[in-house]
Amino acid sequence: MTLEPLMSEARERLITRARREDLITVGYDTMDSPLGPLWIAVGPRGVVAIHYGKPDERELGRISRTYGPAVLPDRRRCDRIEIELDQYFAGRRRAFDVHFDLTPLTPFQRSILAATAKVPYGEVTTYRTVARKAGNEQASRAAGGALGANPIPIVVPCHRVVATDGSLGGYAGGLDAKRRLLALERGEARVPAGGWPPARKV
Repeated sequence: MTLEPLMSEARERLITRARREDLITVGYDTMDSPLGPLWIAVGPRGVVAIHYGKPDERELGRISRTYGPAVLPDRRRCDRIEIELDQYFAGRRRAFDVHFDLTPLTPFQRSILAATAKVPYGEVTTYRTVARKAGNEQASRAAGGALGANPIPIVVPCHRVVATDGSLGGYAGGLDAKRRLLALERGEARVPAGGWPPARKV
């Protein structure tokens, strides 16, 4: 006799009880998108993660260390951000209204992502500019690292940050995803594989 049905049933009972007793600290769901599956987690103060594909152990560990171990499926908690993401991908939304929570990050990471969150829809800026707005223009390489660790891509639009020479730099979801997001926002059929000349950045 396999234990899988019993384990699944026990898990469902646990989740039901956690919902009933309001014990879920972070609820998550997976939604389909033009870029593939997005794993979304929402905590008590807003969105805590948007991950391309399934999250790894490091991501789950970061969330559990900050918010506790009650990280469970909860589609209802994710409804608002999923609606806004659907509107964004359909070209009907240029800014997100949902709250997001960057509590687990360092002060430097939070300052970089706060500056990034202000880059307008359809525009791009550079790692150096983001570093300067965060208070240290010389920290462009560290800014790139902070953006690479951005736990809430798309909503915190790190895809709008490129290298000083106009090349795309990196992106946690892959450069194809970065090009597609930029093409969506800029109304361009395609984004050149290497980015743009510097004069076309903004």
